[in-house]
Amino acid sequence: MIDDIQPNGAGDDSSTSPTANVPTEEQKREITRWVADGMGLSELQKKLDSEFGIVMTYMDVRFLVDDLDLSLVDLEEATPAKDEDEAVALEDTSAELDEAESVGGVQVEVDTVVPPGAMASGSVVFSDGISKSWTIDQFGRLGMSGGQEGYKPSEDDLMEFQRQLEASLRGKGI
Repeated sequence: MIDDIQPNGAGDDSSTSPTANVPTEEQKREITRWVADGMGLSELQKKLDSEFGIVMTYMDVRFLVDDLDLSLVDLEEATPAKDEDEAVALEDTSAELDEAESVGGVQVEVDTVVPPGAMASGSVVFSDGISKSWTIDQFGRLGMSGGQEGYKPSEDDLMEFQRQLEASLRGKGI
């Protein structure tokens, strides 16, 4: 009697068997088309459930895409700028940033390795040459440390720091 019980409570019910969440060959071809059309992992996860009744975790969907040797298409990178004005505006903004940095304005750097408990960290050099370290914790709070004790940058420097920090983090996908 005890020998009939399978580990993890799995029995003869096909809905709990590990193969119930494995797509058939026909379903795999459809999944390949969806990925080629630019569908992302979370969309693919939802579509697998709604179309085929296959419930998979996000990570399982990722493994499935890897097993099928598919490459996800990033539609934002694949499509060119919507119009030339947008591209020109981006060039102007980057030129302004380069110009501001070259005349001794605020310079923000983002660390590639983030300390524990922080979402992002880095350093800033204000227009008067004083540098500080900064961190953004998991709650989005900004903290500054190091450098000259009691130093308070000017309002203009703070505004520039916030603008550059936002642009730098956005550029890194944070």
